[in-house]
Amino acid sequence: MTTGNVTHPTPTSGDPMPTSRPHAGAGSADPAPVHTPRLNRRRLLQGSAGVTLAGASPVALTDNASASAPSRTSLRRIPKIDVHAHFLPTDYRQALIDNGHSAPDGFPVLPTWSAPAHLSMMDSLGIGTSMLSISSPGVDFGADKVEWARRVNDTGAKTVQDNPGRFGLFASLPLPDVDASLAEIRYAFDTLKVDGVSMETNYDGIYLGDSRLDPVFAELDRRGAVLFLHPTSPSCWEATSLGYPRPMLEFLLDTTRAVSNMVLNGTLARYPHIRLIVPHAGAALPVLADRLAGVAGLFPVGGQPKGEVDVIATLRRLHYEVGAGWPFPRHIAALLNLVDASQLVFGSDFPFGGAPGIAANINSLIDTDLMQHKEVAGVLRENALQLFPRLQAVP
Repeated sequence: MTTGNVTHPTPTSGDPMPTSRPHAGAGSADPAPVHTPRLNRRRLLQGSAGVTLAGASPVALTDNASASAPSRTSLRRIPKIDVHAHFLPTDYRQALIDNGHSAPDGFPVLPTWSAPAHLSMMDSLGIGTSMLSISSPGVDFGADKVEWARRVNDTGAKTVQDNPGRFGLFASLPLPDVDASLAEIRYAFDTLKVDGVSMETNYDGIYLGDSRLDPVFAELDRRGAVLFLHPTSPSCWEATSLGYPRPMLEFLLDTTRAVSNMVLNGTLARYPHIRLIVPHAGAALPVLADRLAGVAGLFPVGGQPKGEVDVIATLRRLHYEVGAGWPFPRHIAALLNLVDASQLVFGSDFPFGGAPGIAANINSLIDTDLMQHKEVAGVLRENALQLFPRLQAVP
């Protein structure tokens, strides 16, 4: 990535926001704003079949409608780009166990991981490239987070180097340590040539959008960086999770909380060149978007004057991962009522998501009546190429 200093104008609340931007110094103009999504009642009511649990029997990627088999067959042959894939290096996994995270966030399984096993899953499901990131609790698990950010980033970069075209990397940052995170950003982008960064929704109760993190956001904005958001447990999870594994409810609610904070306090308006990927089909944002917009129009929120924040326009320019976490048949319909299909990208959540469930989600994407086949092709690959143009050269 290039790193030349670039001064970006801060758009007003009524200005259209760019959907993507080349790396700083690339000299290309911002593309046109996102258009209002087009959905009709028929498309909203015609959802796809639901997915199976990760532990169910394997689901074959077979055509369900012979009349459109050629089109669906071509969709299955697309080398998908997976923006939501995790890696657990052996030393990192053992460190999690040693520090009391053998069941991270109450998830009952801490999976093992290896590059060959990951590639085998990818080959079986037609995934061309997986963007690797560290899942919750990230590198803040009780050990030296600065050391572990560097260790997992070096390991991830070596995995990318050893498997050209098959993997990419979202770097981990030792937040909330701002100075150490800025140093890791420089190393990750300039030396390791990562594809973006991954951040958790909160760090010890400090949520993304907190002004203390502004120097990190400013640097990512300067680089036009891709930021992949990943949920983690809120600091109050003991009182709110109701005894259930936090990925079931708290992950979606914390994602909603973090993105809402960044929208309502103007963080995403101040740093418009960060290309944010929201996981799990936008969590609860598709349902709460109008409520957020209504409150922001009635009252001063997040230090912004009443009516200053265009909530809907801001949410529409973000990118949303679909595929992980049972988005079919209802969740995806709500999301497509908020954003255009061109803002959606594919994700698997492997290895926390099992191959049977991933296969079922792929089937649901290909078989859905909520999107045209061309739009589904965009979700599986083309939309991600706008974020990761280096993959254009990968067959």
